[in-house]
Amino acid sequence: FNVVAVSKTRTKEEIDEVAKMGLTTFGENRVQEFIDKYDPKYTWHIIGHLQTNKVKYIVGKVDVIESLDSLKLAEEIEKLKISEDPNKTGYPFKDAKNFISQLQEFKHIQIKGIMCVASKTEDQALVESEFDQMHTLYLELKEQYPDIDTLSMGMSQDYKLAIKHGSNTVRIGRAIFE
Repeated sequence: FNVVAVSKTRTKEEIDEVAKMGLTTFGENRVQEFIDKYDPKYTWHIIGHLQTNKVKYIVGKVDVIESLDSLKLAEEIEKLKISEDPNKTGYPFKDAKNFISQLQEFKHIQIKGIMCVASKTEDQALVESEFDQMHTLYLELKEQYPDIDTLSMGMSQDYKLAIKHGSNTVRIGRAIFE
């Protein structure tokens, strides 16, 4: 089980304090913030939308890009080697299998898993349904692509529910840093 400490808006000093407690995997939303805080002794995830023109700044430093959401972005990463909410970036759930199939063509990109952010709602049944759909997709993909081993879903407000529904990686910021 993995915990990604979401360190957006946090200082390098705060990150170092959390690392002293044993959490050494951090997630950043913005490339500039990541660059300012980057320390090679930690594991880093990009969890926010990544623009193709920013890829050159993170390749070789970031361990995981959780937000790979287009073939154009995959092409840029390859070149450098290394939910349905309209307000969120990402790949549409219904097209995910086809997208992952297309990504197999890129020899420098290793797909390790899938990530989702559930709808921001008080409707727990909706969130559970979204997590269940992602868990089913994860199991189907894992069967087809044995290297897939990560289902990243759940944040500070819903990580317990995500774990209950099969998540093996959670992204927690507020609950760790505050």
